[in-house]
Amino acid sequence: MLWPSWALAQTRIKVAAASNLKFVLADLVALYKLQTGVQVDVNLGASGNLARQILQGLPVEQFISADEAWVAELVKSGRTVDAGQRYATGQLALVVPKNSALPWNQGLAAVVRALKPHDKFAIANPALAPYGVAAEEALLRAGVGPLPSANKVLGDHIGQATQFVATGAAQAGITALALAKAPEIASALQVLPLSVDGHAPLHQRMVLLQGATPAAVNWHRFLLGPQAQAVFLRHGYALPQ
Repeated sequence: MLWPSWALAQTRIKVAAASNLKFVLADLVALYKLQTGVQVDVNLGASGNLARQILQGLPVEQFISADEAWVAELVKSGRTVDAGQRYATGQLALVVPKNSALPWNQGLAAVVRALKPHDKFAIANPALAPYGVAAEEALLRAGVGPLPSANKVLGDHIGQATQFVATGAAQAGITALALAKAPEIASALQVLPLSVDGHAPLHQRMVLLQGATPAAVNWHRFLLGPQAQAVFLRHGYALPQ
């Protein structure tokens, strides 16, 4: 059952969430606090790093991953209450700085081929971040990957990879469409959404951890409800199938 808001007021929930969710979760946390009085504290990072930290005892009640594989790792460890729920599907975007002369509107292959010898192309570290794995797949399917080491720069998470491009430290990159659309970043970038056929689907899954409080259960249910799903859509995600 849903607990009444008066019973949950002043409650704080701690969650770990993938970096691609930075802006959508900011909106959802604010909306949820307005409606319930509950404060959700979000620890952002690469899904792989967060999963390992949870296995080492990170005190959170929920893990909101950028993929399903890292949730499965936690399920196998016995740290979760169930197998979790798919809440959204992500999309990639090609990004270049606002003043770039690269042919970003001609697609991924054209941009990579136009890079100069010392230009940098940013992606998230595929060993830690599902969006990095998808970026490598997109480069391969576009016929230009893997990138030469001289051109590639890896972010510890997708948020850092995005900042590399937004600040001009990298001349191009692949990020989450949800990050590229955020007003805080979009003004510094030129953005081209990439086809979902260019990589394996970025199905994103979340799970409650053992010991999750009733307040965390309610927040989890809220993220699966129509109000939250509308916010995910607005930020550039697809709804789960």
